Amino acid sequence: MNQSHTNTAIRGTKGYVAAEWFRNLPITVKVDVYSFGVLLLELTCCRRSVDMESDMEERAILTDWAYDCYCEGTLDALVENDIDALNAIGKVKKFVQVAIWCIQEDPSLRPTMRANLFLLAIWYNKIPENTLVWYANGDSPAPRGSKLQLADRGFVLNSPQGEQLWNSETRSGVVDSGIMDDSGNFKLLGGSSILWESFKDPADTVLPSQILDKGVALSSRQSETNFSKGRFQMVLQSDGDLVLATVNLPSKHVNDPYYKSGTAGDPNSSNPGFQLVFNESGYLFVLRENEERSVLTPTITGSAKDFYYRATLDFDGVFTLYSHPKASTGKIASWTALWSEPDNICTAAPVGASSGVCGFNSICSLNGEKRPSCGCPRGYTLIDPSNQYGNCKPNFTQNCEQESAPAEDLYEFEELTNVDWPLADYALLEPFTEDQCRESCLHDCMCAVAIFRLGDKCWKKKLPLSNGRLDPGLDGGKALLKVRKGGRPPFCPYFPNQEKQKNKNKETLILALSALGGSVFLNFILIAVTCLGFYCIYQKKHKPLPVNEVIVETNLRSFTYKELVDATNEFKEELGRGAFGIVYKGTLQMSYVTQVAVKRLINNLVQGHHDKVFKTEVNVIGQTHHRNLVRLLGFCDDGDNRLLVYEYLSNGSLASFLFGGSRPSWSQRIQIALGIARGLLYLHEECSTQIIHCDIKPQNILLDEHYNAKISDFGLAKLLVMNQSHTNTVIRGTKGYVAAEWFRNLPITVKVDVYSFGVLLLELTCCRRSVDMESDMEERAILTDWAYDCYCEGTLDALVENDIDALNDIAKVERFVQVAIWCIQEDPSLRPTMRAVSQMLEGVVEVPIPPCPCPYAFTA
Repeated sequence: MNQSHTNTAIRGTKGYVAAEWFRNLPITVKVDVYSFGVLLLELTCCRRSVDMESDMEERAILTDWAYDCYCEGTLDALVENDIDALNAIGKVKKFVQVAIWCIQEDPSLRPTMRANLFLLAIWYNKIPENTLVWYANGDSPAPRGSKLQLADRGFVLNSPQGEQLWNSETRSGVVDSGIMDDSGNFKLLGGSSILWESFKDPADTVLPSQILDKGVALSSRQSETNFSKGRFQMVLQSDGDLVLATVNLPSKHVNDPYYKSGTAGDPNSSNPGFQLVFNESGYLFVLRENEERSVLTPTITGSAKDFYYRATLDFDGVFTLYSHPKASTGKIASWTALWSEPDNICTAAPVGASSGVCGFNSICSLNGEKRPSCGCPRGYTLIDPSNQYGNCKPNFTQNCEQESAPAEDLYEFEELTNVDWPLADYALLEPFTEDQCRESCLHDCMCAVAIFRLGDKCWKKKLPLSNGRLDPGLDGGKALLKVRKGGRPPFCPYFPNQEKQKNKNKETLILALSALGGSVFLNFILIAVTCLGFYCIYQKKHKPLPVNEVIVETNLRSFTYKELVDATNEFKEELGRGAFGIVYKGTLQMSYVTQVAVKRLINNLVQGHHDKVFKTEVNVIGQTHHRNLVRLLGFCDDGDNRLLVYEYLSNGSLASFLFGGSRPSWSQRIQIALGIARGLLYLHEECSTQIIHCDIKPQNILLDEHYNAKISDFGLAKLLVMNQSHTNTVIRGTKGYVAAEWFRNLPITVKVDVYSFGVLLLELTCCRRSVDMESDMEERAILTDWAYDCYCEGTLDALVENDIDALNDIAKVERFVQVAIWCIQEDPSLRPTMRAVSQMLEGVVEVPIPPCPCPYAFTA
């Protein structure tokens, strides 16, 4: 039970078996998740996973066909002639989405079986589509086994471990009962008094007969299936105006409104709006102080006797009034939009400090249903492929250092008509022709896009680009987007059959649980049988390892030198170099075509005394498995040629990301810091052989396509057997990140990594290098000194000036700085362990007030 993976003979039944069985990869619980995904599709579609007798070839493999139907919006084909399923097509879609997550080829992308989290929710009961109209714990989904209790002070939702996930916050009286009325309002009663009601604590929806008072807000969800609070809010302000506004996450700063009802009273008026009313006839209006009504919605033709109504602030930021027929007409009934505001959210949203309706570097446009749609321009891809409305990143690096070729050979322009990013311009050139505008941007290393409008005006803009929109009102204006020639195609999030990949975004997985209805938990036991034929075929593909002085007891693949020469096109594309070797980009066929990073150890370092470098990396790193460590895939031990094959990480090093042209978002930096901390905790305490990295710095942190941090380069690592607490070794590490004990002939322990992490944490927090000798202010040259001064003087805002999200989250900035100061204590015994560091960063434990990191003079 203390194992996280195992290696074993191939087991399972054809059609339900995950790819790792055939790749000599660790076998984890994720193989069961894969099999469950296939089984879930069979349950949904009522057919076998493989049907080679099908008249239509594209339907033979259920997993392929289901994904095609999902991408093409033809899910009804999966359940044709199944009336009940067709009437609940929303749930069919949800089940297919869950199944697609489960059958991801990469095991790390598959959810755990516990990922089926639950909501305390209210939905319409008499229509097939379970439309949620209220939910309680969107930000804290409940794991299986959670309990809802009716206590004296109201509802309390607890996890199986007793952690309180949500409570109704009843402020007075003793609750003795609860009741749901036909309007959808759930009430907690104390005698004849209403102590709490769901109508007064709304989520994203209002229902007929519901009234919202001033200050009560609707918050959108993050996506169609992610019920945590999203980026949009609706509230009746104190001045009487009903407004819609974007919200910066995670700071929760509310930006200027993109919609106003116009019901605010002027300063001398005594007649402002004071309630938003949704009456039983389906009309929405703002009720003023003198009981005058300002009706928001148009005349409704359908009777309340024949239709259900709801008004929802959708996850895309549009407030919409919907209707649904109560009686079946023989057709598949669904919700119909009757009215919405604003008409065009892309152009209605005011230009401000936030990214806009869509993420940074994205473009907002209206689809055929007049709903906002966000997309990355050519040359850019989503940072988080599961979030269509999130930030986009360029697929190339542009900096102001010497390029390898003239700009004309490296860059081209993507011409986008009627597209603009209204902010981020740093230069207006006029009068300029379009050709002059292109030429100026092409040779300007800061220019990401040039906007040419009004016949002779050229605005040059730098990253990040915000508030992007397609606006017909620009009358033919052009955005000239500078992209790298031969850039990668847009990111495709899936498919096991690589030839059938499509550019579709994945959806976040959360299943809903009705507060009043039951739920069915799907449990299954996968009966494992030995597939000897597959095992034999697999064995023939792999030659036995050559006999060496070191016995490699890992599940790594052994490559010949020629294979890696071919894979790297004769070591053509260099990714980077370090003290022990040079890293090249390559492509290998490993059951599927995959990009890899090949580290070629320098010849004069792999002989004699330095043979231990190779043995250490292969034996120890091959046995490490953690999401925040770069994964070793294989090796070559062919004569004098020794190479290591790692997974390729598309977004390069943290150094390039952090110190490049644009500042990464505060939320990204938080997640990167937490990821590095978890990776170091694993190296220090959780892997079978304790590892001291000895060279933690931004250059040795790599970022995957989702900007998850992964620690790389264990070539400098000093390994400890588990019963040792310290070691003595030659000085290693990089200037600026090196702890004092390196220079004092003191024992080297894991605390040297803690020190380096503290410096790195300050760099992540402040978005600057640890040493900046070119700073105009001498006191800011050494980041560790300046950060401690700011902490003591209460001027932490100076560390993150002009970073709006960080300034709005200054409490977390303070926590990160405090943790960093603890990490960089000169006395190693005062530094916390990485476990304590992780807990403090995550807010699990309080951070004590740190002492001065250098209480006594340092003598080398």
